[in-house]
Amino acid sequence: MDEATVKTKIRAYILRELVRDEDYPLEDNEVFVSNGLMVSCSLADLGVYVEDEFGGYIPEPDLTVEKI
Repeated sequence: MDEATVKTKIRAYILRELVRDEDYPLEDNEVFVSNGLMVSCSLADLGVYVEDEFGGYIPEPDLTVEKI
């Protein structure tokens, strides 16, 4: 899977499931947790999605606002 496909899938998931506004103009470099667009506890949901969708593993210490 290429990088553009990964970005598209993650962006769609964030907008659909976490922001709950698929029309929001999410920028690639947007800080969506600290600006209030998404609550920090949603990072765990994002981590689970990434692991399930792409077959990876994100260690719990890496599921922080600073690292995501």
